[in-house]
Amino acid sequence: MSSPPRLFGTNGIRQVVGDALTAPFVTSVAEAIAAQFEPGDPIVVGWDGRTSSVAFARLVGATLALGGHRVIEVGLLPTPAVQFNVRRLGAQLGVIVTASHNPPEFNGLKCIAADGLEVPRAVEAAIEAGVAAHRGADVPYTRVGPIASDVHGAQAYLDGIVQHVDVERIRARKFTVVLDCGNGASVPTSPALLRHLGCRVVTLNGHVDGTFPGHLSEPTEANLQDLMRVVPASGADLGIAHDGDADRAVFVEPSGRYVPGEEMLTLLARDAVERNHGGIVVTPISASQAVEDAVVPLGGTVVYTAVGSPSVTHAMQEHRAVFGGEENGGLIFPQFQLARDGGMTAAGVLDLLARTGATLPELLRNIPRYTLIKQKVDCPGPLRDPVLERAGATLRAAANRVVTIDGVKAVFADGWVLLRPSGTEPLFRIFAESKSPDRARALAEQGAQAVRSAIEALGRAA
Repeated sequence: MSSPPRLFGTNGIRQVVGDALTAPFVTSVAEAIAAQFEPGDPIVVGWDGRTSSVAFARLVGATLALGGHRVIEVGLLPTPAVQFNVRRLGAQLGVIVTASHNPPEFNGLKCIAADGLEVPRAVEAAIEAGVAAHRGADVPYTRVGPIASDVHGAQAYLDGIVQHVDVERIRARKFTVVLDCGNGASVPTSPALLRHLGCRVVTLNGHVDGTFPGHLSEPTEANLQDLMRVVPASGADLGIAHDGDADRAVFVEPSGRYVPGEEMLTLLARDAVERNHGGIVVTPISASQAVEDAVVPLGGTVVYTAVGSPSVTHAMQEHRAVFGGEENGGLIFPQFQLARDGGMTAAGVLDLLARTGATLPELLRNIPRYTLIKQKVDCPGPLRDPVLERAGATLRAAANRVVTIDGVKAVFADGWVLLRPSGTEPLFRIFAESKSPDRARALAEQGAQAVRSAIEALGRAA
């Protein structure tokens, strides 16, 4: 028998609302979830600020209740806050309606296990099989579950974060921070967190709006031009920006320079290894060589995984890592929780600045330097696998060695290039790195051209 269609990508289900993501589809996924889990401990339902999130969340909650489950709605919260509250409320599962950093026309579903980590792939596959089999869990009226609301999730999450930083030391620095909430799920939490830490907070895009009027939800340099202007204009110590569901945080220096995510990953990984006198750092195969260069001399070890926070967090749990994360601003502080966490990252960086007495540029000045280039090439979904095979073969012929943990990573004497199909969008992501900016750009173009050529050749063959 053929396998059921794959619905979950790198980090949950994400589709265009009104196209693949419809009320009947979301209901069918919720029915499969209801059938997959036995009634008992509650299921937490939370959502982000997208225009369709409340409606889809209500469908999910109602369907789970009609399947006999107790449902606790925690409302609009960052994804890591929902993960925290799954554990706090003793839930067996969390379902988050979110599309993270995707454009506004997208939404999706993400499932969280009782320990606060993303559910394993086997659970996703079982849900997919349930959808394909039209499996439901309707129960008699006597067994319909209740739907309750919990209004303490935001404060509980913030209370958890501040237990892991030196609040008084941070307050003594009296930081000025420009915070770009991106009109997303950080609005109920991050401004309050920074104020609690004694910061003077200037907010941008500080109201929830699922159309993302300030800028697109992904916190890239191109999307954060306003933040980069306001930070120096306001004399701020740094700028912080979140994506739509606030599981990421990226930073801007006092000068207005956008700090690439790989620099913050390297800085915080080095700090964690140094404070723990060694330890394991977990990061995807797309991470910069700078991480390894920074932690190995301090007794650290790097474990590489496939791209995506589920792969990273489960490997961190397995290896008892001292730190982990991705180069996109999704950083993981395991002493708090095994989740990419924009709020914890913001507090953790302020704690590092307060502990060292340094500025962000001073700390970043001493990390290993590489140029990491990221590109995207549109690719129809059905062509993903044949394009990867053909483009990978092109790179394999020229490379010193090839790594296939996720996609194809071709390693050369002076850099590397990685090709991988996105798990959330119909495109290929190309990462390339070298100490030489020109060489990094050339490697990125070499990878992009290999993908474009493969798409063209396969199109002709069809």
